[in-house]
Amino acid sequence: MKDKPNYWWKAFNARPLGMPVPPNWFGIAAFGLLGALVNPGLWLIGVGLEGMYLWWLSKNQRFRNVVDAEAGFSDSTSRYETLLASLDSTAQSQQYEVEREAAEIVGLLQRSQAGDSQIGDVRQLAWLHLKMLSARASFAEVVSVADRERKKLDEQERRCRARLAESDTDEDLRRSLEQQLEVIQSRHQAHADAERRLELVDAELGRLRQQVSLVREQSLLATDANGIALTLDSLSASLNEANRWLRDQREIFAGFETFNDEPPPADLLASRRGATKTRARVSE
Repeated sequence: MKDKPNYWWKAFNARPLGMPVPPNWFGIAAFGLLGALVNPGLWLIGVGLEGMYLWWLSKNQRFRNVVDAEAGFSDSTSRYETLLASLDSTAQSQQYEVEREAAEIVGLLQRSQAGDSQIGDVRQLAWLHLKMLSARASFAEVVSVADRERKKLDEQERRCRARLAESDTDEDLRRSLEQQLEVIQSRHQAHADAERRLELVDAELGRLRQQVSLVREQSLLATDANGIALTLDSLSASLNEANRWLRDQREIFAGFETFNDEPPPADLLASRRGATKTRARVSE
């Protein structure tokens, strides 16, 4: 993956269209001369103004978009970094391992002169794996809250029902207690729903990882045109199955953006970051 551009450095050297020298340099030179010839205190003013200028320009979204475009850092690349950063170390390791195997598959397919569409399918599988890991992290957080608060909610529900059963409960209190019970029941339902979604996503993630491993092994064993064809068929079937599952489970991902519409970063597997991370973990 490409490193994110250094916006501060780009702002320091920014040149409006048609200018051969960055105007920021003139400002620095001007304050340098004024400090040397008039008052050294002007250097401090210049440093402050320079910092404010760099901060303002580096935070400007239009400037960032221009820098990203020049560096080939696409929206999907930024999206990749955001998704990856949201995962815990275990999930990141799983993603790196999938990327490592996917990068190896791409290398094997390229040596076999496979088409760009098949190589794109490999990248798409790794991209889908990352997105499902991100969705899983959200479900797991709700399940974690449920585990921590289950006893507390059960006790609150018991107290509400006990108070409602008492004869001296007035109408205003009864209404408030009933509403509290509705909220508690809704939370119980949300927790149960998160557990169901988590179990389903875990199962599909496991299937997807197994499928990537299978395609890699088939690619290694392919020695003729028939073997290569079998690998490509397996790859296409795996991606189709993943997309079918996502369509069938659309309700699970309500609130998440559509997984199929966003293309993967162009350099998703180019740096073989997964292999680098795997070697780093082994050496620790």
